[in-house]
Amino acid sequence: MIPWAELVLPALRWDPDKGFAPCLADAERALALGVGGFILFGGEREAIRALAAQLQAAAPHPLLIASDLERGAGQQAQGLTQLPPLRALAPLGADAVREAARLTAREARDVGINWVFAPVVDLDVEAANPIVQTRAFGDDPEQVGALGAAWIMACQAGGVLACAKHYPGHGRTVTDSHAGLPMVTSSRLALDADLVPFRMAADAGVAAMMTAHVAYPALDPSGAPATYSAAIVKELLRRELGFDGLVVTDALVMEGALQGLDEAQGAVKALQADCDLLLYPKDVAAVAHALEAAAASGALDADQLEEAAIRRREAIARVAEPMTLAPRDFAAGRAQGEAIRLAAVEVLRGAIPAGLRRVRVDVIDDDAGGPYRNPPREAFGAALRERGVELADDGARVVLVFCDVKSWKCRAGLSAGNQALLARLAGDAAAVVLFGHARRLADVPGAAPVLCAWSGDTGMQAAAARRLAG
Repeated sequence: MIPWAELVLPALRWDPDKGFAPCLADAERALALGVGGFILFGGEREAIRALAAQLQAAAPHPLLIASDLERGAGQQAQGLTQLPPLRALAPLGADAVREAARLTAREARDVGINWVFAPVVDLDVEAANPIVQTRAFGDDPEQVGALGAAWIMACQAGGVLACAKHYPGHGRTVTDSHAGLPMVTSSRLALDADLVPFRMAADAGVAAMMTAHVAYPALDPSGAPATYSAAIVKELLRRELGFDGLVVTDALVMEGALQGLDEAQGAVKALQADCDLLLYPKDVAAVAHALEAAAASGALDADQLEEAAIRRREAIARVAEPMTLAPRDFAAGRAQGEAIRLAAVEVLRGAIPAGLRRVRVDVIDDDAGGPYRNPPREAFGAALRERGVELADDGARVVLVFCDVKSWKCRAGLSAGNQALLARLAGDAAAVVLFGHARRLADVPGAAPVLCAWSGDTGMQAAAARRLAG
């Protein structure tokens, strides 16, 4: 008999003050139920490695240990390498994308992560999209598909599973599926463009695809989100695109998945649509019991569930064993990441001012106020000081604009208050640095030089400072 919880992947989240300790009891209960894996958020390198090994040792079967590593392993793991967002990698070309994917896979294995929830192969086609933006390679379907395929093959050659997301495409939404159910009213012809990168990901042998909690009436007139749509998963993805790998839902705690449903009901509907794995429900036991009851009543097909469990096991058979990077290899990876970050910083307007030796740094933080801690904003100034630049109130003004993609913001652009602040500060600025999408250039009035560093991670702050300091 299938252990129903084998199709469930709960979340374990690092607490900045207490580490993983607050979630260990939940992990033990999930392991006792027989879950098929976990998604990890945050943590220090050694702590993640220890937790992954502990989970694998205590589990009744090998586990999928997943994490969102779109911007390198350092996106989640303190001490590992941070990389630029995919939108920043795209101009550097396929070789840089492969290099980033290989480095991500190596460092993921270093801490016991065997499944990377990347790359995003959505299209960056909607300026008002609040959640895709810099996470995507770009807006051209063929280019996104080619770069996505390059990322996938390089990552999986390193012994770590990749996952193309968010099928069938989250790029046209103006609502964040964390906060509600977006509806894409585009025609089937337009949506065929969105499908191109997913077709190319399937052709590249991607191990998994993640569904979007988004409705597409042109693909399913019922208005069901893709996660719960047999027309979109079973018919279009499985039969038309011919994908027979793992299909994992996006997180079931998201509002886009909870429209009139609880987690357990959503889990059943996702499996009925031909998804295989259920990501991040809060109540693992309730979901497992709901699956068991649905199978007993015939609401879920036993053969289909067995296929889902088999796909999970076959995916695990493809992963390499964890490894600990030697200090020399680890240092080489960090240097590699630093070079990629530096190359990704783009000058959008004007020229970098020469000879800046005394600088006043003003911060506009449009990313402040969310539920999770942001990276320290002092990394930029620290990197300037390391290069002999003095920070002083009477120095040349450099304006830092933190405008990254955040699930809680529910908007793409700056708040009205921050737009006004930027308009005031940019007038006499020696330079403005955007830590967000390059399209935010339209928000910067005047003629000050503008650099784009794409995300507010400490590594990208340091890279931007290096470019500014010459």
